[in-house]
Amino acid sequence: MNIVLPNYVPDNYNGKTMKKGKTVILGLTGGIATGKSLVALELSALGAKIIDADKIAHEVYQKNKPAYKKILKAFGPAILANNKEVDRKKLGELIFADAKKRVILEKITHPEIIKEIKHEIKTLSKDNSIVVVDAPLLFEAKIQSLFDKIIVVYTPVSQQAHRLMERDKISKQEALKKIAAQIDIEKKKKLADYVIDNTGDIENTLNLAKTFWMNLLFKQLLGPY
Repeated sequence: MNIVLPNYVPDNYNGKTMKKGKTVILGLTGGIATGKSLVALELSALGAKIIDADKIAHEVYQKNKPAYKKILKAFGPAILANNKEVDRKKLGELIFADAKKRVILEKITHPEIIKEIKHEIKTLSKDNSIVVVDAPLLFEAKIQSLFDKIIVVYTPVSQQAHRLMERDKISKQEALKKIAAQIDIEKKKKLADYVIDNTGDIENTLNLAKTFWMNLLFKQLLGPY
């Protein structure tokens, strides 16, 4: 595990310039409300090609997708919105309250999500570039083998809960229940190749993302990372 440390990044640094070489596939993950999306946006701005696993997951629930009928059969019509699409808020309330139901849903949706992630990786890997898969449930879905390296965006559980309460306007109990539905952030931190610590302010986190990107490009240019 490498902790990304803040280094000076020149204002005129152009992170998009890199030598043609092997495509690097990175997994970006963390816990709910740890700031993963912030890091993903910054890496995208610096030149990374982003695959959004959350966006793929949303699409998997749609009526025209294979998982839809399986979800409806497993959870019944009560989880549907007026337009007959899956109401993810209703479904979320069910699975966060019942771990067994969450496992059932994951068995239905994860294979479809993984299939699409693999397809997008294959498509984007035709260029020699850096591809980042933004995947909240990377470890939960056991897809570590898809990546050359894994980045975890870290904050302690107390800070996760505070941010989640503010973001979603929920109680501490509800926040902790959502956090508990994922693998503990301390365990994810130990499993990471790189850790970006998001316990500070936004500027510090963006600087860490830039430092990581710059170091990655240098390693890409100079040899094995």
